[in-house]
Amino acid sequence: MRTTTAALALALLVPFAPAAARPSSDRRVEHLAVTGYALPSTPPEVVGRDAGALTTVTVAAVSLRRDGASLTRPDARVAALVESAHAVGLRAELLVGNYSDRLGDFDTDAAAALLSSQTRIDAVADRLAALVAEGGWDGVNVDLERVRRQDSRGLVAFVTALRERLPATASVTIDVSARTSRAGYLAGGYRLDELAGVVDAVQLMAYDQHGPGWSGPGPVGGLPWVRDAVAAALEEVPAARLDLGVAGYGYLWRGDGSGRTLTVRGARRLVERAGATPRWRRGAGEWSARLPGERRVWWSDARSRGVRAELASALGLRGLAIWRLGSAGPLAPPASRIPG
Repeated sequence: MRTTTAALALALLVPFAPAAARPSSDRRVEHLAVTGYALPSTPPEVVGRDAGALTTVTVAAVSLRRDGASLTRPDARVAALVESAHAVGLRAELLVGNYSDRLGDFDTDAAAALLSSQTRIDAVADRLAALVAEGGWDGVNVDLERVRRQDSRGLVAFVTALRERLPATASVTIDVSARTSRAGYLAGGYRLDELAGVVDAVQLMAYDQHGPGWSGPGPVGGLPWVRDAVAAALEEVPAARLDLGVAGYGYLWRGDGSGRTLTVRGARRLVERAGATPRWRRGAGEWSARLPGERRVWWSDARSRGVRAELASALGLRGLAIWRLGSAGPLAPPASRIPG
């Protein structure tokens, strides 16, 4: 059921108190489904460590090849991650994306080649269904990014083809880059209302608002921007099918505008070694620090996640989706997902 306009407006406008101000016994967000994204290199031990805070592990297992009609082979390490997830009672989803190691970026041409051809859509969907059966996966997560607007119908056709080929017990979820208007989502290739009618969950990637290479220093995904993106998505996606994506990482900006990605632990260590003082930015729901040499750091940690869990709970969203396991640091168990 869609959130009412009045309730949505209230929940999006009310500022949330810092997570540290709440008792660790607060259990109001336990009902949220929590997805943790993993890379093939993620140690299986991390899955076991974080199992108490998760419901699903989504592994970046295969990528679209340049021809848009075939997939890379799954890394041999992903089998251990599926096994580890199942051993602790978690679901495991296979992530298919268009990230290219060759380009060091998302391959927009490969995505366009796939989504502009029903023949290629069917071939890739067939292959994914076979991989799910062979690998014991519980579903497929579609992470096609920088989709052209003219391929938006192709994206709907692709998730529909997956749904038709997978068992009824298997899930189909889709990652969507955050936008702050319905028009923005459509321009990004997302027909949200049609996608929501097919998939089990739309996972809103509410991060990378700022980052070195495309913006100056700023929050990875500041709360005002997150609220706007969620509000726009909820105009077309039922709250019960929307997951709020949360960053478990940060960025360093150098004085010349260049920079790099940091794990949560790496951000803290960098600030500590520089003798700088981190500052909790309540309005953004993230940490920042100024370092010598005109450097700036912003990062999103467990406290940031707690604030976003409260927002997701208040809006009746399905859950959270954390990018990514390992980088985010240890996740709290269910009884204390909001850190005290």
